[in-house]
Amino acid sequence: MATTVRFHETGGPEVLRVEDLDPGRPGPGEALIRVDAIGVNRAEALFRRGTYIEPVKRFPARLGTEAAGVVEAVGPGVTGFGEGQPVSVLPAFSPNDYGVYAERALVPASALLPRPGGLDAVSGAAVWMPYLTAYGAMVEVGGVRPGDVTVVNAASSSVGVAAIHTANRLGATPVAVTRTRAKRERLIEEGAAEVIVSDEEDVPARVLELTGGRGAEYVFDAVAGPGVTGLARAVAPGGTLFLWGAQSGQPTPYPGFELGMPALNLRTYTVLEITRDPERLRRGAAFVASGLRTGVFRAVVDRVFPLEEVVEAHRHLESNTQIGKIVITPAR
Repeated sequence: MATTVRFHETGGPEVLRVEDLDPGRPGPGEALIRVDAIGVNRAEALFRRGTYIEPVKRFPARLGTEAAGVVEAVGPGVTGFGEGQPVSVLPAFSPNDYGVYAERALVPASALLPRPGGLDAVSGAAVWMPYLTAYGAMVEVGGVRPGDVTVVNAASSSVGVAAIHTANRLGATPVAVTRTRAKRERLIEEGAAEVIVSDEEDVPARVLELTGGRGAEYVFDAVAGPGVTGLARAVAPGGTLFLWGAQSGQPTPYPGFELGMPALNLRTYTVLEITRDPERLRRGAAFVASGLRTGVFRAVVDRVFPLEEVVEAHRHLESNTQIGKIVITPAR
């Protein structure tokens, strides 16, 4: 049996239940993992509330697509992984099919990466999703170049911090947007060239001021909703506004017509574009691994909670006070 988190109805953090379940044996293409650390993702809070881009298909439902641990067994047809091997689990599958909020969990072997030596379990659970998300949008899809200005909304999230680090590695100029002044100094320490406090400043006006009226070549938005129109005003002609999250939970307008049909590219994006494409994943994993090896990238962990305190972990996530990744660890 394994301690496992499930929910039997959608709602707030209080719907999460800690239960004892048999994780089962791995089937074809699957691996059984002893879970040592779990990365908490904003998408899981949306899934739990029933507002994610993918609805809950059945109850009880599980949570979790990011983890680090050790392979206990593999199913038929699995190659490249074996018992006792340290691995990280990537978000490459539907939350309706698998969940890693558990002491032991089944996952598709295609979602595994070997964990580099020297990378502990907490870091192994915290590092891959943020940097692969940033890499995919900035390198594979966006083509960010040295000298480009990249505006990062919700910059204190794990993906936001990784985007700041990635922009700097590419020679771009990261401009962080955060709601309150409380996180300003930390974002500067993480490498933001400028920080715009959205509760106090006009974001598009400030971006235009910083760029001499040109606007930013790229804006990366994890919030979406009505604020997209304002962010679109900050995009340079021919630039791109990436929507890589929907934290607001509100309808998102298409701003092009309201703004007079500017030369604006608007694109949705998720890390699944990388993790479900073997060649893109190979390149992305190499990019992140080299950053970790040279010290340019690192796991930025806000707090670590025991699995039994999963409700408190989700409350902390929804408080929006964190900087970086929240991690959960099963008892051993």
